[in-house]
Amino acid sequence: MAAPVHVTFLGGLGDIGRNCAVLEQEGSLLLIDCGIMFPDTDMLGVDVVLPDFSWLLERADDIVGCVATHGHEDHVGGLSYLLREAEFPVFGSELTLGLARGRIEEAGLLKRTDLTPVADGEVWEIGPFDVEFIPTTHSVPQAFATAYHTSQGTILHSGDFKIDLTPVDHRLTDLAHIGALADTDGIRLLLADSTNADQPGHSRSESSVGEVLYNLMHHQEGRRVVVACFASHIHRIQQLADAAVAFGRVVAPLGRSMRRNVTMARELGLLRIPDSALISADDIGDHDPARVMVICTGSQGEPMSALAQLATGDNRWLALTDEDTVILSSHPIPGNEHAVTRVIDNLMRLGADVVHSGISDVHATGHAKREELKLYQSIVQPEWFVPVHGEYHHLVAHARIAELMGMPAENVLVAEDGDRLVLDDRGLRKAGTVPADYVYVHGTVGDVSTNVLADRQVLSREGLVSVIICVDGRGRLVAGPEVATRGWVLAGDSAALIAELSERVGGAVRDALAGGKPNDQELAKVIRRAAGSFVSDRTRRRPVIVPVVLRS
Repeated sequence: MAAPVHVTFLGGLGDIGRNCAVLEQEGSLLLIDCGIMFPDTDMLGVDVVLPDFSWLLERADDIVGCVATHGHEDHVGGLSYLLREAEFPVFGSELTLGLARGRIEEAGLLKRTDLTPVADGEVWEIGPFDVEFIPTTHSVPQAFATAYHTSQGTILHSGDFKIDLTPVDHRLTDLAHIGALADTDGIRLLLADSTNADQPGHSRSESSVGEVLYNLMHHQEGRRVVVACFASHIHRIQQLADAAVAFGRVVAPLGRSMRRNVTMARELGLLRIPDSALISADDIGDHDPARVMVICTGSQGEPMSALAQLATGDNRWLALTDEDTVILSSHPIPGNEHAVTRVIDNLMRLGADVVHSGISDVHATGHAKREELKLYQSIVQPEWFVPVHGEYHHLVAHARIAELMGMPAENVLVAEDGDRLVLDDRGLRKAGTVPADYVYVHGTVGDVSTNVLADRQVLSREGLVSVIICVDGRGRLVAGPEVATRGWVLAGDSAALIAELSERVGGAVRDALAGGKPNDQELAKVIRRAAGSFVSDRTRRRPVIVPVVLRS
């Protein structure tokens, strides 16, 4: 009997982000991606959301490496956190490693990893796995599908992909090689991107966006143009630069990540912008506005991004006027719609014209739609299939596509974060679970629990009431209760209500002191109970009650 292979999902199944899976063979662990998720609006104060690495760190010495399929943050952004607790090499394309390197270097962790560049078509031996790196098209250059040759046959991971027959860099998804793998040894297990599984038809080619952008440049003659897009979308930046140069404009990257990525992509030969057409943000004011294109970050309404600062008039390099046109060359990620709308409103308040994907085809998805997924299934013809990368309804939609293409329903398994699967001579099945909760990061890892997040949500809705008392050594109330509020009622307009609250709590404290010698914890409970009851009865609100007991 051949040795079994386990597949454990730490993130990416059930939401968009935190992509991280682990292959296990002969006691060795190989990660496929290690990403972050950006917080929802109700995750107050949270910077990023990580996979739960606790199970992985219990076996940190068994990690033989991480395969980074491409350079998006939801696939490589978690490396700078995991590398604080474990050491392992990372394998990926030059651009992918360049995009990942920034966060790792900022965290001072470069010595804890070996960033190993791999090229199209190469096969690397990583622990007990032979890993093939197969070119695939996505919204960031040098993305890979990866084939893992294991004791249980070949496991193919599609990576994030689309089937773009006219990509900007002419680097096609190598469907021929994938088909050859399927026709020889066969694909034992397929793990494939499900993001657009519920979208009909085919995704648009990235090259088609270039035509739209070129036409927009023609219609914007005489006006300065500001374009927001993902800083990692090098193909989009290339097409924007081509359109700018065609109409005699100079290009000014704006935003730290945009400047860094433009520089890196030019050094790698992935971005071709003539030196004469590239200016720094400091030089924008030296050029005729009608001959300038600014390419900036902030297409998702991120509050500290260059576009958000432009929209509020807080950008140090540029002030927008009614002679500017702003193009959002993206589509809002689910959950970001409100933030994007707010930025658009602020831009329009400044008088700028705004063009976005709702009124012009200025964006193309980087993920395959239903017809492309059908084609992929027909080429791969896997024995077993697990849809990955997407919200739960995306996974289910992808599972149904596989069944429509002839896969037996019993060979299609919809898994979720935390599921641990085993592939052995008998087939594929679930084999338990591991911790896979959200890990909230605010400043440093692990300092925001779900309880802390719940308290923040209560504070945002109901406010805070703090009650301070002072008790002397003989057990007498010598000062207070002093009441301070934030977000509950306006102190100046509710003096009588606050005075009544102080009197109610004071009476409860005196009764408790008269009945014995309560300790500080017991007095705090008395304060919380009396204040909470009064506040609820009088205002029908439930603010956070913070009792403070001082001893004189």
